Amino acid sequence: MALVFIPVLLLLGFFLEKGINKLIGVEKKKISETSAKSINRWGRGIILVISLSTLPFVMTMDINIIKWYWIAYFVILFGFQSFLEWKYLKESKQYITTLIFLIAGVIFMYNIEYLIPWS
Repeated sequence: MALVFIPVLLLLGFFLEKGINKLIGVEKKKISETSAKSINRWGRGIILVISLSTLPFVMTMDINIIKWYWIAYFVILFGFQSFLEWKYLKESKQYITTLIFLIAGVIFMYNIEYLIPWS
């Protein structure tokens, strides 16, 4: 069931992003085309290393702790991305789409046990 749910969720996210961008008039740009290229690369790398380093400890915990771990990861990663987009791509308003996906990701992760039946 989860193998079908994940591609459907990814497709839904792709079309939702296109719709939101069209609705609020976002011109898509990349952070790597600005002076924040190295900040973006280093920041994402540090976030990835810290999250992968703490993941083995978290996976031995209760399911609620694991859920809050992923919520914190979403908030840190998308928050970092939206901050860089706000700072370096202000005219594109792309950070609004990232913040919408941040909120949607947190809501999804908080309610994941109701959305995906594991047993």
